[in-house]
Order: sequence, then C-alpha cells, then structure tokens
Amino acid sequence: MAALNRSSVAGFILEGLTSRPELQLPLFFLFLGIYGVTVVGNLGMILLIAVSAPLHSPMYYFLGHLSFIDLCYSSVITPKMLASFMSETNAISLLGCMAQLYLFLVFVIAEGYLLTAMAYDRYVAICRPLLYDVLMSPRACSILMAAVYLLGLFGATVHTARMATLSFCGPRVIHHYFCDILPLLSLSCSSTRVNETLLFVIGGVNTLAPTLAVLGSYTLILASILRIHSADGRSKAFGTCSSHLTAVGIFFGSITFMYFKPPSSNSMEQEKAASVFYTTVIPMLNPLIYSLRNRDVKAALRRAAGSGRPRGTGGL
Repeated sequence: MAALNRSSVAGFILEGLTSRPELQLPLFFLFLGIYGVTVVGNLGMILLIAVSAPLHSPMYYFLGHLSFIDLCYSSVITPKMLASFMSETNAISLLGCMAQLYLFLVFVIAEGYLLTAMAYDRYVAICRPLLYDVLMSPRACSILMAAVYLLGLFGATVHTARMATLSFCGPRVIHHYFCDILPLLSLSCSSTRVNETLLFVIGGVNTLAPTLAVLGSYTLILASILRIHSADGRSKAFGTCSSHLTAVGIFFGSITFMYFKPPSSNSMEQEKAASVFYTTVIPMLNPLIYSLRNRDVKAALRRAAGSGRPRGTGGL
C-alpha cells in the first residue's frame, strides 16, 4: 500500500469501450442484456447442480465452480463498464483500479486451471474408468479446486503487487474499459521491465501449461475413444467432451490473442474486442454451451421445470 502512495496520480479515467456518443445507449442495453443472461445462466447452473442428485458428480462439481468463476470475473468488469456508458467522466481511484485488476486476475487465471482440471476429469472417466471413483474422490476434487484457486491468488498477487510499485505521474487516461495489465503499463513513468518479464513468464506458464495439459488429456482421450467398437459408445464419449473442448478453445484462443500477439499487431480496438469476448461473452456462453450440448443437464432442466409446474386436476 505504501507503494501506491508514491504515485502522484490519485486515480484514472477509463476511456471506455467507445467514445462515440450515439453508441453509448445501444451498447448499454446490449451489455446489460448480456450481463443479465450471464447472471441468470450461471446462477441457474449453480442451483441446478446443487438441487439435482444426478448432477452430484465430479464433472458437475467442477462445472458449478466454473459457473461461479464466470459470474465473479464478469461482475468485476461489466457493472463498471455499464456505468461508463451512463457517465461523462468514467473515473476510478488508484486503489479501486488495483482492486479490479487483482480480482479479475484471480478469477481469469483460476478459470484456465479449472478447465485443465475438467480435462483431467474427462481423461480419467474415459481412459481410466475403473479407477474413477478413487482418482476423482470428493477429497481429490477438493484438493484440485484448492489448487485452482491458490494458483489464481498467486498469479494475481504477483502481478498486482508489482504493479503497485510503479509510479503513475503522466496521463491519467487508461485506453481501455477496465484496469488491465498492458494499458496500465503504458501509463507508467517508471521502468516496467520487471512487470513485462513477469507477464511473459507467469502469463506464459498460466496459458501454456493448461493448454498443453488439456491437449495431452484429449490426445489420450481421442486415442481411447477410437478404440471403442460401438458407434453409440463413441458418440456418447465424444458428447461428454465436446462442450468442454468448445469452452477451452474459446477461452484460451481469446487469451492468447490478447496477451501474446506480436507487438507490431497492437491495435487498441482489437484489444478491446478480444477483452469484451473473454470478460463478458465467454461467461455468458459457458452455461449455454454446457446446457445445450449436455444431455444430463438438459434432463435435469426438464425435471426441474416439470417439478415446478402446478399439478392439474383430472378434468383439465
């Protein structure tokens, strides 16, 4: 905290998603709708998993945490973005900016490792089915989730603590709609070499390690599926993995584009578009992907909808 006090800038102005006045109101309602779907979809998924006994398995335990993480990191970003559409001066304090950066990093890093844990769960279910109850016991799942959140906390703490040591004494305008690492580094009037190295090393590990683990898991899964003689068996195995593969591809694809593209391709509009995708669109899509493409979830939804209907009388 003492490091923050050395900065001569008490706060920042977020540039926002667009500076065109005629787009402010349409974008407000667009992202309000997206956020509403995100909240309803992810809360609904959490509640459905909690109340549906057939969904009390490791796969859906992880899916419930994925919905929680999506809800959290969307809520860190989207309400402030919505407020910016209605405000002439989109100010944020230095402490508020660091808090937003920290919470965002906690959840976005945790999501990457959670997707890895979900890939491991599918690997064990398909390639080691006889050991599934042992390898994916409630204790093992709890340990995996603790590791997911600890890795998110570690990465966020390192990045934010180092960011807090920088001096911000020049322009106050962040050319983005939230406090992210790269836009903040561009405003620093002190050396950012250590921060850039940390971003490359820690960010690279947090992206590459989960990506390789997921690819390795699904390579083994694919090899195992191809050995299944029954067409129905292969179809069911592919079906349990397709939703997760879709979520993984969208998440890591947008993260890689955002943070690891060549410097010559820097474009603030491209960065904002990529950021919108993984901060607002992905949290909305994940519950839709897992509900529309998953037979167990659809069956649980039908049972929940059926139990909520009032029972009619025989003559009606």
